[in-house]
Amino acid sequence: MAEREQWGSRAGFVLAAIGSAVGLGNIWRFPYVAYDNGGGAFLIPYLFALLTAGIPILIMEFTMGQRFRGSSPLTYARINKKAEWMGWWQVGIAFVISTYYSVIIAWAISYTYFSFSLSWGDDPGTFLMTEFLQATETTGTLGSLVPGVLLPLLLVWVVTLGILFKGVKKGIELANRVLIPALIFMFLCIVVRALTLEGAALGLDAFFKPEWSGLLDSTVWVAAYGHIFFSLSVAFAIMITYSSYLPKKADINNNAFITAFSNSGFEILAGIGVFAVLGFMAVQSGLGIDEVADGGVGLAFVVFPQIINTFPGFNEFFGVLFFGCLVLAGITSLISIVETYVAGIQDKFNVSRTKAVMVGGGLSALISLLYATQNGVNVLDAVDYFINNFGIAVSGLVTVVAMGWVLKKLPEIKDHTNQVSDFRIGSWWTFCLMVVTPVILGIMFVQNLYTNLTSNYEDLPTGFLITFGWSVAVLAVVFGFVVTAFKWQTGKNKLTVEQVQREGNDD
Repeated sequence: MAEREQWGSRAGFVLAAIGSAVGLGNIWRFPYVAYDNGGGAFLIPYLFALLTAGIPILIMEFTMGQRFRGSSPLTYARINKKAEWMGWWQVGIAFVISTYYSVIIAWAISYTYFSFSLSWGDDPGTFLMTEFLQATETTGTLGSLVPGVLLPLLLVWVVTLGILFKGVKKGIELANRVLIPALIFMFLCIVVRALTLEGAALGLDAFFKPEWSGLLDSTVWVAAYGHIFFSLSVAFAIMITYSSYLPKKADINNNAFITAFSNSGFEILAGIGVFAVLGFMAVQSGLGIDEVADGGVGLAFVVFPQIINTFPGFNEFFGVLFFGCLVLAGITSLISIVETYVAGIQDKFNVSRTKAVMVGGGLSALISLLYATQNGVNVLDAVDYFINNFGIAVSGLVTVVAMGWVLKKLPEIKDHTNQVSDFRIGSWWTFCLMVVTPVILGIMFVQNLYTNLTSNYEDLPTGFLITFGWSVAVLAVVFGFVVTAFKWQTGKNKLTVEQVQREGNDD
Protein backbone atom coordinates (compact mmCIF):
# COMPACT_ATOMS: atom_id res chain seq x y z
CA MET A 1 0.00 0.00 0.00
CA ALA A 2 1.36 3.42 -0.98
CA GLU A 3 2.70 5.55 1.84
CA ARG A 4 0.69 8.61 2.82
CA GLU A 5 1.97 12.00 1.67
CA GLN A 6 3.91 13.96 4.26
CA TRP A 7 4.89 17.52 4.97
CA GLY A 8 8.38 18.45 3.88
CA SER A 9 9.22 19.87 7.30
CA ARG A 10 7.77 20.73 10.68
CA ALA A 11 7.75 24.41 9.70
CA GLY A 12 5.71 23.52 6.63
CA PHE A 13 3.04 21.86 8.75
CA VAL A 14 2.94 24.68 11.32
CA LEU A 15 2.63 27.32 8.59
CA ALA A 16 -0.17 25.35 6.95
CA ALA A 17 -2.00 24.97 10.27
CA ILE A 18 -1.57 28.68 10.98
CA GLY A 19 -2.73 29.43 7.44
CA SER A 20 -5.91 27.48 8.09
CA ALA A 21 -6.57 29.11 11.46
CA VAL A 22 -5.74 32.65 10.33
CA GLY A 23 -8.64 33.54 8.09
CA LEU A 24 -11.16 36.25 7.38
CA GLY A 25 -12.62 35.99 10.90
CA ASN A 26 -9.32 37.04 12.51
CA ILE A 27 -9.47 40.36 10.72
CA TRP A 28 -13.15 41.22 10.73
CA ARG A 29 -14.64 39.21 13.59
CA PHE A 30 -12.26 39.16 16.56
CA PRO A 31 -11.75 42.95 16.98
CA TYR A 32 -15.47 43.63 17.16
CA VAL A 33 -16.23 40.61 19.38
CA ALA A 34 -13.56 41.76 21.83
CA TYR A 35 -14.79 45.37 21.79
CA ASP A 36 -18.41 44.30 22.22
CA ASN A 37 -17.61 41.99 25.15
CA GLY A 38 -15.64 44.08 27.59
CA GLY A 39 -12.68 45.37 25.58
CA GLY A 40 -9.40 44.59 27.35
CA ALA A 41 -11.26 42.58 29.99
CA PHE A 42 -12.36 40.19 27.21
CA LEU A 43 -8.77 39.02 26.87
CA ILE A 44 -9.11 37.20 30.22
CA PRO A 45 -11.99 34.87 29.21
CA TYR A 46 -10.42 34.70 25.73
CA LEU A 47 -7.13 33.38 27.14
CA PHE A 48 -8.99 31.09 29.54
CA ALA A 49 -11.04 29.67 26.65
CA LEU A 50 -7.89 29.21 24.59
CA LEU A 51 -6.21 27.18 27.35
CA THR A 52 -9.24 25.13 28.41
CA ALA A 53 -10.92 24.47 25.04
CA GLY A 54 -8.95 25.68 22.04
CA ILE A 55 -5.57 24.11 22.73
CA PRO A 56 -6.96 20.89 24.29
CA ILE A 57 -9.16 20.24 21.23
CA LEU A 58 -6.27 21.14 18.92
CA ILE A 59 -4.01 18.64 20.71
CA MET A 60 -6.75 16.00 20.47
CA GLU A 61 -7.28 16.51 16.73
CA PHE A 62 -3.54 16.73 15.96
CA THR A 63 -3.03 13.46 17.83
CA MET A 64 -5.99 11.72 16.17
CA GLY A 65 -4.74 12.60 12.69
CA GLN A 66 -1.11 11.79 13.40
CA ARG A 67 -1.82 8.50 15.22
CA PHE A 68 -4.46 7.09 12.88
CA ARG A 69 -3.01 8.70 9.74
CA GLY A 70 -6.15 9.43 7.80
CA SER A 71 -8.65 11.99 6.69
CA SER A 72 -11.33 12.78 9.26
CA PRO A 73 -13.65 9.92 8.13
CA LEU A 74 -10.80 7.41 7.99
CA THR A 75 -9.48 8.50 11.38
CA TYR A 76 -12.87 8.04 13.03
CA ALA A 77 -13.38 4.71 11.23
CA ARG A 78 -10.05 3.46 12.54
CA ILE A 79 -10.95 4.57 16.06
CA ASN A 80 -14.32 2.80 15.89
CA LYS A 81 -16.25 1.76 12.80
CA LYS A 82 -19.44 3.14 14.33
CA ALA A 83 -17.83 6.60 14.58
CA GLU A 84 -17.08 7.03 10.87
CA TRP A 85 -20.21 9.10 10.30
CA MET A 86 -18.82 11.85 12.53
CA GLY A 87 -15.86 12.22 10.20
CA TRP A 88 -18.12 12.53 7.17
CA TRP A 89 -20.35 14.98 9.06
CA GLN A 90 -17.29 17.18 9.60
CA VAL A 91 -16.38 16.83 5.93
CA GLY A 92 -19.94 17.83 5.01
CA ILE A 93 -19.62 20.95 7.16
CA ALA A 94 -16.30 21.83 5.51
CA PHE A 95 -17.83 21.30 2.06
CA VAL A 96 -20.68 23.72 2.82
CA ILE A 97 -18.28 26.34 4.19
CA SER A 98 -16.05 26.11 1.12
CA THR A 99 -18.97 26.89 -1.19
CA TYR A 100 -19.55 30.36 0.30
CA TYR A 101 -16.10 31.13 1.75
CA SER A 102 -14.78 31.19 -1.80
CA VAL A 103 -17.34 33.87 -2.69
CA ILE A 104 -16.20 36.20 0.11
CA ILE A 105 -12.63 35.87 -1.19
CA ALA A 106 -13.98 36.79 -4.63
CA TRP A 107 -15.49 39.94 -3.13
CA ALA A 108 -12.09 40.79 -1.62
CA ILE A 109 -10.41 40.30 -5.01
CA SER A 110 -12.89 42.70 -6.62
CA TYR A 111 -12.34 45.25 -3.86
CA THR A 112 -8.58 44.96 -4.28
CA TYR A 113 -9.16 46.02 -7.89
CA PHE A 114 -11.63 48.74 -6.85
CA SER A 115 -8.99 50.16 -4.49
CA PHE A 116 -6.86 51.36 -7.39
CA SER A 117 -9.50 53.97 -8.24
CA LEU A 118 -11.61 53.97 -5.04
CA SER A 119 -14.52 52.82 -7.18
CA TRP A 120 -16.90 52.55 -4.21
CA GLY A 121 -17.24 56.33 -4.12
CA ASP A 122 -18.59 58.33 -1.18
CA ASP A 123 -21.26 55.80 -0.20
CA PRO A 124 -19.60 52.34 0.10
CA GLY A 125 -22.73 50.80 1.65
CA THR A 126 -24.92 51.60 -1.33
CA PHE A 127 -22.13 50.65 -3.74
CA LEU A 128 -21.72 47.22 -2.09
CA MET A 129 -25.37 46.23 -2.17
CA THR A 130 -26.64 47.89 -5.36
CA GLU A 131 -23.76 48.38 -7.78
CA PHE A 132 -21.43 45.51 -6.86
CA LEU A 133 -23.66 42.72 -5.51
CA GLN A 134 -26.76 43.98 -7.35
CA ALA A 135 -28.71 42.57 -4.40
CA THR A 136 -32.42 41.99 -4.81
CA GLU A 137 -34.84 43.01 -2.06
CA THR A 138 -36.91 39.84 -2.36
CA THR A 139 -35.80 36.49 -0.93
CA GLY A 140 -38.18 34.54 -3.17
CA THR A 141 -35.86 34.28 -6.17
CA LEU A 142 -32.13 33.94 -6.68
CA GLY A 143 -31.94 36.34 -9.60
CA SER A 144 -29.23 36.31 -12.25
CA LEU A 145 -25.49 35.77 -11.88
CA VAL A 146 -23.52 38.91 -11.02
CA PRO A 147 -20.49 39.26 -13.36
CA GLY A 148 -18.51 41.27 -10.80
CA VAL A 149 -18.67 38.31 -8.41
CA LEU A 150 -18.58 35.48 -10.94
CA LEU A 151 -15.28 36.35 -12.63
CA PRO A 152 -13.14 36.67 -9.46
CA LEU A 153 -14.91 33.57 -8.07
CA LEU A 154 -13.65 31.56 -11.04
CA LEU A 155 -10.15 32.91 -10.33
CA VAL A 156 -10.41 31.82 -6.68
CA TRP A 157 -11.23 28.27 -7.68
CA VAL A 158 -8.53 28.11 -10.37
CA VAL A 159 -5.87 29.15 -7.83
CA THR A 160 -7.20 26.94 -4.99
CA LEU A 161 -7.63 23.80 -7.04
CA GLY A 162 -4.35 24.43 -8.85
CA ILE A 163 -2.53 24.39 -5.50
CA LEU A 164 -4.37 21.25 -4.36
CA PHE A 165 -3.56 19.41 -7.60
CA LYS A 166 0.13 19.75 -6.65
CA GLY A 167 -0.36 17.80 -3.43
CA VAL A 168 0.66 18.34 0.20
CA LYS A 169 4.36 19.17 -0.04
CA LYS A 170 4.60 20.84 -3.45
CA GLY A 171 1.18 22.47 -3.30
CA ILE A 172 -0.24 23.26 0.15
CA GLU A 173 3.07 23.58 2.00
CA LEU A 174 4.74 25.68 -0.70
CA ALA A 175 1.73 27.99 -0.99
CA ASN A 176 1.64 28.63 2.76
CA ARG A 177 5.39 29.23 2.89
CA VAL A 178 4.82 32.12 0.48
CA LEU A 179 1.37 33.41 1.44
CA ILE A 180 1.62 33.48 5.26
CA PRO A 181 4.82 35.59 5.43
CA ALA A 182 3.35 37.87 2.74
CA LEU A 183 0.12 38.23 4.75
CA ILE A 184 1.98 39.09 7.96
CA PHE A 185 4.23 41.62 6.22
CA MET A 186 1.32 43.33 4.47
CA PHE A 187 -0.77 43.51 7.62
CA LEU A 188 2.16 44.86 9.65
CA CYS A 189 2.43 47.68 7.10
CA ILE A 190 -1.25 48.49 7.72
CA VAL A 191 -0.82 48.39 11.51
CA VAL A 192 2.28 50.63 11.48
CA ARG A 193 0.49 53.21 9.32
CA ALA A 194 -2.69 52.95 11.39
CA LEU A 195 -0.80 53.70 14.61
CA THR A 196 0.46 57.01 13.13
CA LEU A 197 -3.03 58.27 12.26
CA GLU A 198 -4.78 60.98 14.24
CA GLY A 199 -7.22 59.33 16.64
CA ALA A 200 -5.37 55.99 16.76
CA ALA A 201 -4.97 56.31 20.53
CA LEU A 202 -8.72 56.82 20.88
CA GLY A 203 -9.38 53.59 18.99
CA LEU A 204 -6.83 51.61 20.97
CA ASP A 205 -8.27 52.92 24.22
CA ALA A 206 -11.71 51.66 23.15
CA PHE A 207 -10.25 48.28 22.19
CA PHE A 208 -8.08 47.68 25.27
CA LYS A 209 -9.94 49.60 27.99
CA PRO A 210 -11.32 46.89 30.29
CA GLU A 211 -14.91 46.80 31.41
CA TRP A 212 -14.44 44.54 34.41
CA SER A 213 -18.16 44.13 34.94
CA GLY A 214 -18.20 42.06 31.77
CA LEU A 215 -16.35 39.28 33.60
CA LEU A 216 -19.51 38.71 35.65
CA ASP A 217 -21.61 38.31 32.50
CA SER A 218 -21.94 34.68 31.38
CA THR A 219 -22.60 35.75 27.78
CA VAL A 220 -19.09 37.25 27.61
CA TRP A 221 -17.53 33.92 28.58
CA VAL A 222 -19.71 32.03 26.11
CA ALA A 223 -18.69 34.54 23.42
CA ALA A 224 -15.02 33.91 24.21
CA TYR A 225 -15.42 30.14 23.92
CA GLY A 226 -17.49 30.51 20.77
CA HIS A 227 -14.87 32.66 19.10
CA ILE A 228 -11.94 30.42 20.07
CA PHE A 229 -13.81 27.41 18.78
CA PHE A 230 -14.50 28.92 15.37
CA SER A 231 -11.15 30.66 15.12
CA LEU A 232 -8.87 27.61 15.40
CA SER A 233 -10.49 25.57 12.59
CA VAL A 234 -11.41 22.69 14.91
CA ALA A 235 -14.35 20.28 14.64
CA PHE A 236 -14.70 20.36 10.90
CA ALA A 237 -12.02 17.95 9.75
CA ILE A 238 -9.18 20.36 8.90
CA MET A 239 -6.69 19.77 11.71
CA ILE A 240 -7.23 16.01 11.68
CA THR A 241 -6.53 15.94 7.95
CA TYR A 242 -3.47 18.19 8.12
CA SER A 243 -1.92 16.29 11.03
CA SER A 244 -2.40 12.99 9.19
CA TYR A 245 0.48 14.07 6.93
CA LEU A 246 2.89 14.35 9.89
CA PRO A 247 5.71 11.85 10.48
CA LYS A 248 4.95 9.39 13.27
CA LYS A 249 7.34 11.04 15.73
CA ALA A 250 6.23 14.63 15.18
CA ASP A 251 5.89 16.74 18.35
CA ILE A 252 2.15 17.23 18.84
CA ASN A 253 1.94 19.42 21.94
CA ASN A 254 4.48 22.02 20.81
CA ASN A 255 2.85 22.25 17.37
CA ALA A 256 -0.55 22.81 18.96
CA PHE A 257 0.67 25.60 21.24
CA ILE A 258 2.62 27.28 18.41
CA THR A 259 -0.41 27.16 16.11
CA ALA A 260 -2.85 28.42 18.75
CA PHE A 261 -0.71 31.30 20.02
CA SER A 262 0.27 32.34 16.49
CA ASN A 263 -3.40 32.54 15.60
CA SER A 264 -4.19 34.53 18.74
CA GLY A 265 -1.21 36.82 18.16
CA PHE A 266 -2.49 37.67 14.69
CA GLU A 267 -5.95 38.32 16.09
CA ILE A 268 -4.63 40.82 18.63
CA LEU A 269 -2.53 42.43 15.89
CA ALA A 270 -5.69 42.68 13.79
CA GLY A 271 -7.52 44.27 16.71
CA ILE A 272 -4.79 46.89 17.08
CA GLY A 273 -4.82 47.72 13.37
CA VAL A 274 -8.60 47.76 13.02
CA PHE A 275 -9.30 49.90 16.07
CA ALA A 276 -6.48 52.32 15.32
CA VAL A 277 -8.13 53.13 11.99
CA LEU A 278 -11.60 53.16 13.59
CA GLY A 279 -10.27 55.77 16.01
CA PHE A 280 -9.09 57.79 13.03
CA MET A 281 -12.52 57.49 11.41
CA ALA A 282 -14.25 58.56 14.62
CA VAL A 283 -12.13 61.72 14.82
CA GLN A 284 -12.64 62.53 11.14
CA SER A 285 -16.41 62.05 11.30
CA GLY A 286 -16.95 63.52 14.74
CA LEU A 287 -18.67 60.33 15.90
CA GLY A 288 -18.01 57.98 18.79
CA ILE A 289 -16.19 54.66 18.42
CA ASP A 290 -19.43 52.84 19.16
CA GLU A 291 -21.03 54.54 16.15
CA VAL A 292 -18.35 53.53 13.65
CA ALA A 293 -17.36 50.10 15.02
CA ASP A 294 -18.75 47.12 13.17
CA GLY A 295 -17.91 43.50 12.46
CA GLY A 296 -18.09 41.03 9.61
CA VAL A 297 -18.96 42.05 6.07
CA GLY A 298 -19.98 45.54 7.24
CA LEU A 299 -16.50 46.22 8.63
CA ALA A 300 -14.61 44.87 5.63
CA PHE A 301 -16.67 46.15 2.71
CA VAL A 302 -18.39 49.27 4.09
CA VAL A 303 -16.50 50.75 7.04
CA PHE A 304 -12.98 50.18 5.70
CA PRO A 305 -13.72 51.72 2.28
CA GLN A 306 -15.07 54.75 4.15
CA ILE A 307 -11.86 54.91 6.17
CA ILE A 308 -9.67 54.48 3.09
CA ASN A 309 -11.51 57.39 1.46
CA THR A 310 -10.35 59.70 4.26
CA PHE A 311 -6.75 58.44 4.54
CA PRO A 312 -4.26 61.34 4.42
CA GLY A 313 -2.39 60.11 1.35
CA PHE A 314 -1.75 56.82 -0.42
CA ASN A 315 -5.41 55.88 -0.11
CA GLU A 316 -5.31 53.48 -3.04
CA PHE A 317 -2.16 51.75 -1.79
CA PHE A 318 -3.60 51.00 1.65
CA GLY A 319 -6.86 49.84 0.06
CA VAL A 320 -4.90 47.32 -1.97
CA LEU A 321 -2.97 46.24 1.14
CA PHE A 322 -6.10 45.70 3.24
CA PHE A 323 -8.15 43.79 0.69
CA GLY A 324 -5.04 41.94 -0.45
CA CYS A 325 -4.68 40.72 3.16
CA LEU A 326 -8.26 39.45 3.07
CA VAL A 327 -7.51 37.56 -0.15
CA LEU A 328 -4.37 35.91 1.25
CA ALA A 329 -5.99 35.02 4.58
CA GLY A 330 -8.99 33.62 2.74
CA ILE A 331 -7.03 31.53 0.24
CA THR A 332 -4.86 29.80 2.87
CA SER A 333 -8.00 28.87 4.81
CA LEU A 334 -9.95 27.76 1.74
CA ILE A 335 -7.11 25.44 0.72
CA SER A 336 -7.33 23.67 4.08
CA ILE A 337 -11.13 23.44 3.95
CA VAL A 338 -11.18 21.84 0.50
CA GLU A 339 -8.35 19.47 1.42
CA THR A 340 -10.64 17.82 4.01
CA TYR A 341 -12.96 16.33 1.43
CA VAL A 342 -10.24 15.75 -1.15
CA ALA A 343 -8.48 13.53 1.40
CA GLY A 344 -11.76 11.87 2.41
CA ILE A 345 -12.62 10.98 -1.19
CA GLN A 346 -9.11 9.60 -1.77
CA ASP A 347 -9.20 7.43 1.35
CA LYS A 348 -12.71 6.06 0.91
CA PHE A 349 -12.99 5.53 -2.84
CA ASN A 350 -9.37 4.77 -3.79
CA VAL A 351 -9.07 7.47 -6.44
CA SER A 352 -6.11 9.68 -7.35
CA ARG A 353 -5.65 13.14 -5.88
CA THR A 354 -6.35 14.62 -9.31
CA LYS A 355 -9.75 12.93 -9.52
CA ALA A 356 -10.60 13.78 -5.90
CA VAL A 357 -9.79 17.45 -6.48
CA MET A 358 -11.77 17.51 -9.72
CA VAL A 359 -14.84 15.84 -8.20
CA GLY A 360 -14.88 17.47 -4.75
CA GLY A 361 -13.50 20.86 -5.71
CA GLY A 362 -15.45 20.96 -8.96
CA LEU A 363 -18.76 20.27 -7.21
CA SER A 364 -18.04 22.90 -4.56
CA ALA A 365 -17.14 25.44 -7.24
CA LEU A 366 -20.39 24.69 -9.08
CA ILE A 367 -22.53 25.13 -5.95
CA SER A 368 -20.68 28.36 -5.09
CA LEU A 369 -22.34 29.96 -8.12
CA LEU A 370 -25.50 30.06 -6.00
CA TYR A 371 -23.91 32.83 -3.92
CA ALA A 372 -22.84 34.76 -7.01
CA THR A 373 -26.49 35.55 -7.81
CA GLN A 374 -28.40 38.71 -6.93
CA ASN A 375 -29.84 37.11 -3.82
CA GLY A 376 -26.57 35.36 -3.01
CA VAL A 377 -25.68 37.65 -0.11
CA ASN A 378 -28.84 36.66 1.81
CA VAL A 379 -28.27 32.97 1.08
CA LEU A 380 -24.65 33.29 2.20
CA ASP A 381 -25.64 35.03 5.43
CA ALA A 382 -28.16 32.33 6.37
CA VAL A 383 -25.95 29.37 5.44
CA ASP A 384 -22.93 30.82 7.26
CA TYR A 385 -24.89 31.46 10.45
CA PHE A 386 -26.54 28.04 10.66
CA ILE A 387 -23.58 25.92 9.55
CA ASN A 388 -21.42 27.63 12.19
CA ASN A 389 -23.89 27.56 15.08
CA PHE A 390 -25.60 24.25 14.32
CA GLY A 391 -22.80 22.61 12.38
CA ILE A 392 -19.34 23.33 13.79
CA ALA A 393 -20.46 24.00 17.36
CA VAL A 394 -22.67 20.91 17.58
CA SER A 395 -20.05 18.76 15.85
CA GLY A 396 -17.53 19.88 18.46
CA LEU A 397 -19.92 19.00 21.26
CA VAL A 398 -20.64 15.54 19.83
CA THR A 399 -16.94 14.91 19.20
CA VAL A 400 -15.69 15.68 22.70
CA VAL A 401 -18.54 13.74 24.30
CA ALA A 402 -17.94 10.76 22.00
CA MET A 403 -14.17 10.70 22.51
CA GLY A 404 -14.32 11.38 26.24
CA TRP A 405 -17.44 9.65 27.51
CA VAL A 406 -18.64 7.14 24.91
CA LEU A 407 -15.55 5.72 23.19
CA LYS A 408 -13.28 6.61 26.16
CA LYS A 409 -10.32 7.32 23.87
CA LEU A 410 -8.81 10.29 25.71
CA PRO A 411 -6.35 8.20 27.81
CA GLU A 412 -5.02 6.52 24.65
CA ILE A 413 -4.72 9.88 22.89
CA LYS A 414 -2.95 11.45 25.88
CA ASP A 415 -0.47 8.57 26.14
CA HIS A 416 0.38 8.87 22.45
CA THR A 417 0.91 12.63 22.39
CA ASN A 418 3.04 12.48 25.53
CA GLN A 419 5.26 9.83 23.91
CA VAL A 420 6.04 11.98 20.87
CA SER A 421 6.12 15.45 22.50
CA ASP A 422 8.85 17.33 24.33
CA PHE A 423 6.53 18.21 27.21
CA ARG A 424 3.66 16.19 28.63
CA ILE A 425 0.02 17.07 29.14
CA GLY A 426 -1.69 15.98 32.33
CA SER A 427 -5.08 15.66 33.95
CA TRP A 428 -5.98 19.30 33.15
CA TRP A 429 -6.28 18.31 29.47
CA THR A 430 -8.63 15.41 30.21
CA PHE A 431 -10.73 17.50 32.60
CA CYS A 432 -11.09 20.30 30.05
CA LEU A 433 -12.29 17.95 27.30
CA MET A 434 -14.57 15.85 29.50
CA VAL A 435 -16.11 18.64 31.59
CA VAL A 436 -15.33 22.24 30.66
CA THR A 437 -15.72 22.09 26.88
CA PRO A 438 -18.90 19.94 26.81
CA VAL A 439 -20.57 22.22 29.39
CA ILE A 440 -19.73 25.43 27.50
CA LEU A 441 -20.67 24.00 24.10
CA GLY A 442 -23.86 22.59 25.60
CA ILE A 443 -24.81 26.02 26.93
CA MET A 444 -24.03 27.58 23.53
CA PHE A 445 -26.20 25.02 21.78
CA VAL A 446 -29.19 25.55 24.10
CA GLN A 447 -28.90 29.33 23.82
CA ASN A 448 -28.64 29.25 20.02
CA LEU A 449 -31.50 26.78 19.70
CA TYR A 450 -33.78 28.85 21.94
CA THR A 451 -32.92 32.07 20.13
CA ASN A 452 -33.57 30.65 16.69
CA LEU A 453 -36.79 28.87 17.66
CA THR A 454 -38.25 32.02 19.19
CA SER A 455 -37.15 34.54 16.54
CA ASN A 456 -36.01 34.50 12.92
CA TYR A 457 -32.35 35.23 12.24
CA GLU A 458 -32.03 38.77 10.81
CA ASP A 459 -35.83 38.78 10.43
CA LEU A 460 -35.52 36.67 7.28
CA PRO A 461 -38.66 34.75 6.18
CA THR A 462 -39.19 31.38 7.88
CA GLY A 463 -39.35 29.49 4.58
CA PHE A 464 -36.06 31.03 3.48
CA LEU A 465 -34.34 30.08 6.76
CA ILE A 466 -35.67 26.52 6.55
CA THR A 467 -34.34 26.16 3.00
CA PHE A 468 -30.94 27.78 3.41
CA GLY A 469 -30.39 27.51 7.17
CA TRP A 470 -31.90 24.63 9.09
CA SER A 471 -31.92 22.29 6.07
CA VAL A 472 -28.25 22.87 5.31
CA ALA A 473 -27.23 22.11 8.91
CA VAL A 474 -29.35 18.94 8.97
CA LEU A 475 -28.17 17.77 5.54
CA ALA A 476 -24.56 17.86 6.74
CA VAL A 477 -25.48 15.25 9.39
CA VAL A 478 -27.49 13.18 6.89
CA PHE A 479 -24.53 13.33 4.51
CA GLY A 480 -22.38 11.75 7.22
CA PHE A 481 -24.62 8.70 7.53
CA VAL A 482 -25.19 8.33 3.78
CA VAL A 483 -21.51 8.29 2.79
CA THR A 484 -20.69 5.99 5.71
CA ALA A 485 -23.04 3.41 4.14
CA PHE A 486 -20.77 3.14 1.08
CA LYS A 487 -18.21 0.37 1.12
CA TRP A 488 -14.55 1.26 1.57
CA GLN A 489 -12.68 0.66 -1.68
CA THR A 490 -9.25 0.73 -0.07
CA GLY A 491 -9.53 -1.42 3.03
CA LYS A 492 -7.61 1.27 4.94
CA ASN A 493 -10.30 1.38 7.60
CA LYS A 494 -9.42 -2.17 8.69
CA LEU A 495 -5.73 -1.57 9.38
CA THR A 496 -4.55 -2.02 12.97
CA VAL A 497 -2.87 0.86 14.79
CA GLU A 498 0.50 -0.87 14.34
CA GLN A 499 -0.04 -1.17 10.58
CA VAL A 500 -1.16 2.41 10.41
CA GLN A 501 1.96 3.62 12.18
CA ARG A 502 4.16 1.84 9.62
CA GLU A 503 2.77 4.27 7.05
CA GLY A 504 4.77 6.96 8.88
CA ASN A 505 8.52 7.31 8.94
CA ASP A 506 11.15 8.26 11.44
CA ASP A 507 11.96 11.68 10.03
